[in-house]
Amino acid sequence: MIFQLILVAFQFLQPDPTFRVENKLDISRQEVVSISFAQLEKMLGAEFDPSHLQVQESKSQRPVLIQWVDIDQDDHYEELLFLADIKELETKSYKISLSDEADKAVQSGIKTFARFVPERIDDIAWENDKVAFRTYGPEAQRLTDEKLTGGTLTSGIDAWLKRVDYPIIDKWYQKYVDGGSYHKDSGEGYDPYHVGNSRGIGGVGIWIDDSLYVSKNIISHKILANGPLRSIFEVSYAPWMAGIATIQEAKRISIDLGSQLYHMEVSLKCDSPVPNLTTGITLHDGTGDVNSDPKAGWISYWETIDDTKLGTGIVADPADILQELAVRTAVTDQSHIYLILKPTKKISYYAGFAWEKAGEFSSLSEWNQYLKDFSKKLATPLILKFE
Repeated sequence: MIFQLILVAFQFLQPDPTFRVENKLDISRQEVVSISFAQLEKMLGAEFDPSHLQVQESKSQRPVLIQWVDIDQDDHYEELLFLADIKELETKSYKISLSDEADKAVQSGIKTFARFVPERIDDIAWENDKVAFRTYGPEAQRLTDEKLTGGTLTSGIDAWLKRVDYPIIDKWYQKYVDGGSYHKDSGEGYDPYHVGNSRGIGGVGIWIDDSLYVSKNIISHKILANGPLRSIFEVSYAPWMAGIATIQEAKRISIDLGSQLYHMEVSLKCDSPVPNLTTGITLHDGTGDVNSDPKAGWISYWETIDDTKLGTGIVADPADILQELAVRTAVTDQSHIYLILKPTKKISYYAGFAWEKAGEFSSLSEWNQYLKDFSKKLATPLILKFE
């Protein structure tokens, strides 16, 4: 989960500097926290070796999982991520130390992961220890445009229902290459979720005069970071039309360890003003339960897929929401619950799901509570205090 952090910085001279993470909510939180490289240089000096750095809980002396990020791919880190586990209304102290040996960071068998998948008609897929997603690439569009079998024409977001905490993307795609199917559950989960030309879980468009205008498949991608705590990638689309406006659309998508939701940042360039950006969740046959609280910033859908329940949802900053809109129609794949958002240059929201067979959510009320808590965490970020 990517949360804005409130920083209170002071110079300190001790060899192992400490800092505190404060949780002002009465909700326990396990979140990925970011410290800028510039802040670390203030604390440790400009010549420290990142490969020797550790972050520890001060009280227990327990090292925590970390990840360095070079988001602009210039061989210089911009930030350090670490996994903070904070109880309700707790302030926890952490220590930064430099080990005598390099690469002594905590290792974990669970992680986030994202990759381009040319062996399956150019999908791009991403996952963490809870959930997995994919969207579709140029080869899938070419097959559709040429009326060949196996194509998919959509910028919607697909869900892979996993019930194990280890990565499955490579394993399931290898099953496909070997002639098997990830549409059957052999104990790890499977892909029964139908996207078609819907928005799936968190795809975007522009809503004008009771019609949704959308892009086609991605045309390019770039992986920016890959686990263990956060995976980040970018995708772009061919220009598309929304009414009289020509749209250039790009997305930065990231997923954090432990979260049911991925983070979507959409950048739009338009040659004419557009009234909104719209994201949504497909309602499939429309027999599930729709819930929403636009004032708190979330929408949800609870439906039956095969023999079990699936909850899907989107969380956004309430200040960015123009309205919530439910559309039910006989047209295949066009029934949705939408959040219609202000058309700023960069639009941010979170989308994802919870599958009953994964064992953590068993009711609509539990899923809605997760989304409510998530929106509270966005509104009240953890506070970092450097001493």
